[in-house]
Amino acid sequence: MLLSYIYVLNLKKKLPFKKLYIFNNYLIGIVPLKLLDKFIFFLRYNENSRFNILIDICAADFPEKKNRFELIYSLLSSNYNQRFKIKTYTDEIISVNSITYIFNNANWLEREIWDMFGVFFKNHPDLRRILTDYGFYGHPFKKDFPLVGFFEHRYDDVTKAIKTEEIELSQELRFNYN
Repeated sequence: MLLSYIYVLNLKKKLPFKKLYIFNNYLIGIVPLKLLDKFIFFLRYNENSRFNILIDICAADFPEKKNRFELIYSLLSSNYNQRFKIKTYTDEIISVNSITYIFNNANWLEREIWDMFGVFFKNHPDLRRILTDYGFYGHPFKKDFPLVGFFEHRYDDVTKAIKTEEIELSQELRFNYN
């Protein structure tokens, strides 16, 4: 199945996309956050789509936007040899519906996004840290995550000992989003 204008029009009639377009032979759809799992369920089990493989879930952080996190779900239809990227947006407070009941491999991918970005997935069977230690504070891929620690360790030649001192840096000096 070659992506066609007719297919895109039919898909727009069936699902309330915010935006749906073709870019470099990839079908890209922006969907409302509340309907994300229903969109993906439809695309997996609809006979005309059959996007039966979840390749990846990616996230990006845009702190200057109201909904700062962009989630991108990459789907593959092995029946029709087509790819579909589903995009949605959320913030630090609103949770995202888990799709582990649709794709089992979403378990690991959603845990990774939770650990690195702090995006919470509602109804996830095992949402815990996967790449950082359990006592780790924060989410390292968020753009407002501090690049330096709160303590500095140095060797003092006078006392011949290692000194630990607090570092005071304001957040304004750490990042420039413009």
